[in-house]
This record gives sequence, C-alpha cells and structure tokens, in this order.
Amino acid sequence: MKKIVLLVALISVSFGRAQDLNDLFVSGVNDAERFANAYLAPVSEAGIYSISNGWYNTADAKPLGGFEISIVGNITGFKNKEDKKAFTLDPNDYENLDFVDNPGQARQVSTGLGDIEGVRVFVEDQNGLFREEFELPSGLAAEDFNFVPSGYIQASVGLVKGLEVKARFLPKIKFDDDAKIGLFGAGIQYEFTKLLPADKLLPVAISTVIGYTNLAGDYDFTDSSTINGDNQRIDASFKTWNFSAVISTRKIPVINFYGGVGYITGKSNIDLLGTYEARGPFFTTTVEDPFSVAKNASGVTANLGTKLKLGFFRLNAEYNFSEFSTFTFGVNFGFR
Repeated sequence: MKKIVLLVALISVSFGRAQDLNDLFVSGVNDAERFANAYLAPVSEAGIYSISNGWYNTADAKPLGGFEISIVGNITGFKNKEDKKAFTLDPNDYENLDFVDNPGQARQVSTGLGDIEGVRVFVEDQNGLFREEFELPSGLAAEDFNFVPSGYIQASVGLVKGLEVKARFLPKIKFDDDAKIGLFGAGIQYEFTKLLPADKLLPVAISTVIGYTNLAGDYDFTDSSTINGDNQRIDASFKTWNFSAVISTRKIPVINFYGGVGYITGKSNIDLLGTYEARGPFFTTTVEDPFSVAKNASGVTANLGTKLKLGFFRLNAEYNFSEFSTFTFGVNFGFR
C-alpha cells in the first residue's frame, strides 16, 4: 500500500500498490490498523477542511426568485505543514513491527501527506528463525503533490426576505473502472441587515451561513490485488459542517469584497472491507473487513474574498485561514 490518498471530488481514495497491503498485514491486523490511523489522519483532516469551504461569495442574500449557479473549486495546501507530513512511530507501541536500522528506537515516518522515503521495517517470529522486511509507504509530497483539491456545482436561491437556500452536488462519477466518488450538501444563509428599515441604504450586508457537506467514495481493487480474497474495497465518507458569520460590501457596481469568521467541524471514516489472505513469516491467516480509520477535525476559520460582477457572469476568489488554509475560486451565473 504505497499510499491511501483522498483527492477530494477529483480523485478517489485509492491504493498505489495492492501488494503492500500484505506488507502491513504481515505485522498483524492490530499493527496495520494502528499504522493506518496515524498515516491517514492528516489526509482526512485536510479533506474535511477542503470540502467545508465555498459556501458563500457575499453576505447580501438574494431576493425572492433570485438565483445563482456556481462551479466552485478549492485548493487546500500543506506544503509548509511539516507537523502533518510525518508522525513518530515507536516500535514499543506495536506488537511485531520494528525498524531495520536502530531497532527499538522511535523515529519519524511519513504520513499520507509526507515525503519520507526509504524507511525499512521488519517482523520476525519469537525465535528469530523467520524474518520479513519491507518499506513503509511515503505520501503525496514525495510525488510533488502539495495540496488536496475539491470541486462541485453549487446553486443558491432567494426565498423570503433575507433567506437564501443552497445546495451543492457532484454526481457520482466513475473512473479507472473501479473507483467512484460523489458529493452532496445543503445550506442556508440569512441576512440580518434585511430586517433594518434602512437596508437598501447600508453599504454593507451581514449574514450567517450554515452548510453541510457529505462526500462518499469507494474503490474496488479485487481484480488488481495480489492478495487472495474476495470483495476487496475501500469505502470512504466525509461529513462536515460550516457555521459562519459574513460581512460584505454591496453598493459597488462591478467589484465587491467579503469576509467571514466561522467554525468547521467534521468526521471522516475510511473502511478497508472484504477478505484478505495475509501471509507472514510465521503465519497465514484470512481476515475479513480488517479495520476502519476514523478522524474528527474541527477549528476556527476566517476568510477574505472578492467578487467581480459582469452581468449574468461573475467571478469570485477568496483565501481561507485555518488549520489547513484553502484557496477557493468560483465561476458564477445568476440573476438577482
């Protein structure tokens, strides 16, 4: 398993090399699960932050019947997040896994975002008669990939005064024959300044926004796996909430500016399912639905953005400051 990577809404959760699954299982299911949790946690966290953004491009709610359809993209970077690109693997926390160099000593190894390569580990039986060595997987940075992307279609419609409803959607797409991924979400925006008598005279609008996003992907690698077994696949799901307060200008004809502060919270689950005939130096065993990797993430976020209006056609771009900062851009078509 060279990598398990979430490229949200563009690339599915996938395995680089199915052969390496056996490498992890050689050390036992408990060791494999412990390693997978530490390896995948930063990837999952970056994915949670990425799909939570892009819910608004103004605080000015649309009037009754006003609508906007947007194509939204997010680029969540981690180039300088050294603390997310590696974790400390202590052999004393594992049942069978140890390092070839300096055995018994803890050291830094790559997460799914990292670039540490060439770390060799081994397992052996209690008598030292049987031994097997293999290399731990590296991550995205080792392949010069320093961001996690996401994208979707989003629609907004104005209802009663100050209230706007939103929906986002990425139809479940299939690629590489065995991988599928899809996304949906819903949100509401309420502009408080619409309640004021002098609403139309105010140079700014103030709103609150709540948005829910659900991403699901699966990858069936039974046919490409080098491990005997059945129905071998990964199921992944990400569920996130965004709660934000937003302010924006609204009296400038062509270009306006917006910003917000908020709170993002979410959870990811990545399940390795199916049956696997794992073979080690001192055992052969069949495991079913070996393990699940779960990650919760939450934190405060703030953003600054601008929106350019050209009739029915609009462009917006913003930068989100958070644990995993994100650049968001949108191409919008609408009528107020």
